[in-house]
Amino acid sequence: MKSLVGPLIKLIIFAVVTVFATAVLGFAVANGGAGGGTDFKAVFTDATQVAPGDDVRIAGVRVGQVSGVKIVDRDKAEVAFSVDRGELPAGVRIAIKLRNLTGQRYLSLEKGPGDTADTIGGGTTIGLSQTTEAINLTELFNGFRPLFQQLTADDVNKLSAEIIKVFQGESGTISELVRDTASLTNTIADRDQVIGQLIDNLNVVLKNLNEHDDQFTQLLTNTEKFVTGLANQKESVGSAITSLSNLTAVTASILQPTRPAIQGSIAALNDLGQTVVERQDEIKQTLTTLPIKLQKIGRAATFGSWFQFYLCGLDVTAGNGQSNLLTQPLIPLPDINHVLYTSAATRCWANEDPP
Repeated sequence: MKSLVGPLIKLIIFAVVTVFATAVLGFAVANGGAGGGTDFKAVFTDATQVAPGDDVRIAGVRVGQVSGVKIVDRDKAEVAFSVDRGELPAGVRIAIKLRNLTGQRYLSLEKGPGDTADTIGGGTTIGLSQTTEAINLTELFNGFRPLFQQLTADDVNKLSAEIIKVFQGESGTISELVRDTASLTNTIADRDQVIGQLIDNLNVVLKNLNEHDDQFTQLLTNTEKFVTGLANQKESVGSAITSLSNLTAVTASILQPTRPAIQGSIAALNDLGQTVVERQDEIKQTLTTLPIKLQKIGRAATFGSWFQFYLCGLDVTAGNGQSNLLTQPLIPLPDINHVLYTSAATRCWANEDPP
């Protein structure tokens, strides 16, 4: 039987190396330090999101870490931290700066006024006159919100990082930020006229709303009452909708058999319309003279249930009125083509002119 000593030793060595590597990795991820160092405290008016384990840096190089944060004097924050050196300049300035866009912070130690030979030792508390809180991301980015709304996600991330660096004094200048911003806002500038027109139109709408404020308020009030009434009568409304659905179904079943006849009537109506259009002059003339003719016909029936006519003249004409075959030479009677009677009454005058 083979000895298990060799594999067991290898397994133990592997386990030790794995645990050690895991510990080192966890230590690095947790921003852990080797411990020790010199402890200091600093008082800030605002230490939002500063947490134990955050870096302490000098010129961007990590020299320590934050060990704790607590409230002092009811409205101030005291941050305890340690550094890997025994002393700090007496005029040192400590600023809370943004580590990334997710809001993580770190303490930045910077050279302050005064002689660097003057130092402070461990346990010293640095006052408000030498500390600076982090910039307010909410207020900062709210000012750039109209710009961010017009940019892509990558452009927003790039511009945000540059803004933070500039305002923290880490790199770049205001002129570079403005130049980058100008390059990112070309699209907005191209749409300036459209945006201006939109704002003008919006101003007109708001002005009209302001001028009719009472009516608009009344409209909203009435709408609220209407909606409330519908809500209170929801059962009745639901029943009415159901009945309307049934009515629609019944109407469809009634119209279905008559659909061919209706289609034929519509087609005939189209032909009638075309005929009316083609003979509109004649129809117009008929409608114009019809009242006059009806008035004259009405006069004939004004005395009773019969028509009464006044005879203005009587002519007898055969053929074209020129035939000599219809004359009566032997009997002293008028020719067929002869006017038998003509009245001289005023009502018989044409155009009210005497004959």
